[in-house]
Amino acid sequence: MSLDRDVYVWVVEHRVPPLDWLFVALTVAGYAGLLWIALAAALSYRARMPVLPTTALVAATVWGADLVTLGLKHLAGRERPYETVLDPDPLVRADVGLSFPSGHAATSFAGAVLLAYLFRGLAPALLLLAMLVAYSRVYVGAHYPADVLAGAALGTFVALVVIFAVRLRPRIGSSRPRSRAEPPAG
Repeated sequence: MSLDRDVYVWVVEHRVPPLDWLFVALTVAGYAGLLWIALAAALSYRARMPVLPTTALVAATVWGADLVTLGLKHLAGRERPYETVLDPDPLVRADVGLSFPSGHAATSFAGAVLLAYLFRGLAPALLLLAMLVAYSRVYVGAHYPADVLAGAALGTFVALVVIFAVRLRPRIGSSRPRSRAEPPAG
């Protein structure tokens, strides 16, 4: 048995039944990255930032990370753990497609890292929420730990690329050549 499979089995065999609802809820909240898009709108509104551009940037980042994971899933071709490890039963079987990397982890970390950049004071809470959503995928039996780690790394990378692009954009705009004409008299 591999370490990845051993850790997966250990986590699902050591679930704490009173917490099952919480991890199922975290998994459901993480579908399609909608949690992060909703948080972007709410946090922007609360901070009196432009809601539509902020929400659109987070949505593009989250869904971009999700698209990359879909492509990588087809390259990796890894089946979900509940298809290969028959015992214990997963709490959630609503997932379609392959396992590696985790789309939930990718979208969660893409959203959390970008929102942490935009709302620095909330960074610890946002990153903790991303970790909980990602961990929920192992807890409910939908992913191996390596799937989640790869998804988290991928989502972080996508968010950092977006942050770099956003920070670079004003510099590009300010480096336009200026007219050599004299200003109008006035």
